[in-house]
Amino acid sequence: MDFLKEGERLDYLLAEDMRIIQSPAVFSFSLDAVLLARFVYVPIQKGNLIDLCSGNGVIPLFLSTRTKGVITGVEIQERLHDMAVRSIEYNKLQDRIKMIHGDIKEIHQVLGYGKFDVVTCNPPYFPTPSREEINENEHLAIARHEILCTLEDAIKASSGLARQGGKVAFVHRPGRFLDIVTLMRKYKLEPKRVQFVYPKAGKEANILLIEAVKNGNPDLKILPPLFVYNEENEYTPEMREILYGE
Repeated sequence: MDFLKEGERLDYLLAEDMRIIQSPAVFSFSLDAVLLARFVYVPIQKGNLIDLCSGNGVIPLFLSTRTKGVITGVEIQERLHDMAVRSIEYNKLQDRIKMIHGDIKEIHQVLGYGKFDVVTCNPPYFPTPSREEINENEHLAIARHEILCTLEDAIKASSGLARQGGKVAFVHRPGRFLDIVTLMRKYKLEPKRVQFVYPKAGKEANILLIEAVKNGNPDLKILPPLFVYNEENEYTPEMREILYGE
């Protein structure tokens, strides 16, 4: 089959021996997705995992290198879903990763409740702005703003999909930390691990990683900070390990 369509390119998936279809005009994955895929707990030998708001399938592809479990991705935008499907086929992972084109607010009608060991989500970060402020590119606007999916929608859906004791992990902005904790507890997800990511020492954190357990007991661990760049504006050793496996 023809793996690329107009305006698309085939990129290397950083440290992994895989390729991914991207399009600057539609969607390209960011550091946030890489960090979430490395942060979340995953069962190594088996398990049922699901990624919500999957975009072009980057997190399912990353997760496939850490687990032998079955992975499902859910994406509402047809164009991005199509890109994800073709990337999965290109990497010959159809037997381990499947994509669903659908709305996470209605995903339980398709998948039921409480069937997943791990749920990940990299949701839209920003409240829907005014029509004048919103990105004219519909694909980018939906990916970045809570147009089709709010934070509460994502947490509610994640809780419904997770089994008792299952893990739910999100990447978001630190400014929404209290909102995330409040909503997770509302939907019976107990935050267990939190890590803040900083551009470099002396700067404010700009990425939040959080993992919760369905109906878990309260016991929150704040992990050591992760710095992206050193004083020479080069990746720190920790980041080089995450990005390139060095």
